[in-house]
Amino acid sequence: MDPSRFIRKKLICLIVANWLKIGGSMQYNQNSKRKVIAAINMTVDGICDHTAGIADEELHNHYGKLLSESDTILYGRKTYQLMEYWRSVIKDPSSKKYELDFALIIDKIQKIVFSNTLTNLNWDTAKLARHNLKEEILELKEKDGRNILIGSPSLIVAATNLALIDEYQLCIHPMIMGSGLKLFKNIENKVDLKLLKTIALKSGAIFLYYKVI
Repeated sequence: MDPSRFIRKKLICLIVANWLKIGGSMQYNQNSKRKVIAAINMTVDGICDHTAGIADEELHNHYGKLLSESDTILYGRKTYQLMEYWRSVIKDPSSKKYELDFALIIDKIQKIVFSNTLTNLNWDTAKLARHNLKEEILELKEKDGRNILIGSPSLIVAATNLALIDEYQLCIHPMIMGSGLKLFKNIENKVDLKLLKTIALKSGAIFLYYKVI
C-alpha cells in the first residue's frame, strides 16, 4: 500500500472518531437540565432576616461562587430592592475587596423580579417577570444555560409548593431570633430530601445542601 494513502486513511479514521466523540458530548449537554436552586440564609430557628446573619468575607465568597455558577436569579420585590444596595458598593472606593467582588458578580447576573407594584426597573441586568412563577421557571429550564437561583423567601415557598425546586442550599447561622419570618411555615405538602453535603464556615454558620427526591 502507498504510505501516503495509509496515512490519509488513518487521519480520516481519527477525524471520524473525534467527530463521534464530540457529537455524543454535545448531545449529552443538550439533554442536560439546568438546576433550580433555592439559596438563602436563615437562623437556627428558621427565621429569614437580612439582618440575622454573619456577613463576613467567607460568606460573601461562597455566594459569589454560587452566583458565578448560575446565570439567573429570581427575586420578589422586597429582596430585589434590598439587593440594589450592591450597586452603590461598586461606586464606593472605600468598599472592601470581597464586598466589591461580590457586588460585581451580583451586578452581572440576570435578575428576574416578581412584583405586583413595580412597573419598571432601572438596573440593566434586571427585568420584571413576564409570566407567573411556574411558567417563568419552566421556560428558563427549556433554555440552555447555567443554574437558576431563587433568592427570596416567598418565591422559595411558592416554588416548593409547585415542586419546582431541584436543590436547597440553606445557610444556617448560629443564632436564634425567636420571632420573624419563618421560611417554611406555609409549605403545603411534605418534601423528601437527600443530604448531599455540608460546608462549615469559620463563623459557625453551616451550609446544608439538599437534593429533592
